[in-house]
Amino acid sequence: QVQLVESGGGLVQPGASLRLSCVASGPIYNRFTMGWFRQVPGKEREFVAALRWSGGNTYYKDSVKGRFTISRDNTKNTVYLQMNSLQPEDTAVYYCAADYRLIQSSIPTASNWDYWGQGTQVTVSS
Repeated sequence: QVQLVESGGGLVQPGASLRLSCVASGPIYNRFTMGWFRQVPGKEREFVAALRWSGGNTYYKDSVKGRFTISRDNTKNTVYLQMNSLQPEDTAVYYCAADYRLIQSSIPTASNWDYWGQGTQVTVSS
């Protein structure tokens, strides 16, 4: 059973940066894909970024390209989401996700992912 624990959320001003962390425990194999989604009340969970555990290929939502970076530390079984130039519209609960053998076209759809963390709140406000 894979377990994911996020941390690093908080309240920041527009233009600031935050780094989210997701520690994975359990059978994380090279074929896993790790991802970040976010959700605001009343809306569906939306894809933010994803990374192939093996090879490191990355995928991003268009609106975060150039501002957010997903990365991993294999030695710590940890995935990071570095978020720069944060804007109020980035405010959401951010969730870490993992899945085994996702094809690229399936990545942006939350229902295709099997494992989820509990979420961490990110609030961007002046």
